Amino acid sequence: MQAFELSQELIRHQHQNSLYSEFLTTPNLSVGLYELPSGDNDPQQPHTEDEVYIILRGKGKIRVSEDVRDVAPGSVVYITAGVKHKFFNIIETITMLVIFSPARGTYSK
Repeated sequence: MQAFELSQELIRHQHQNSLYSEFLTTPNLSVGLYELPSGDNDPQQPHTEDEVYIILRGKGKIRVSEDVRDVAPGSVVYITAGVKHKFFNIIETITMLVIFSPARGTYSK
């Protein structure tokens, strides 16, 4: 078993000075924290893995293909591999838990 305390992972993430930090990696999935400061642009490109975003804090919007929705604490967004998506109009820094399947960076076409 591997177990994590989200509060500790949030502290560790803040000290890494990076938008994304991963704390669990297995062949089938990976889990990390992604944080986008208010007013910033989301630099990510489509991924080769399916992913789930769970919004922990903050407010903004996400565009997935042509669909747009507001996100706030408690929002859960699933994105299929290869689909364009971006967070935007970030009015409060968004901190989210991200789950990739298979693990981020392990799938290649």
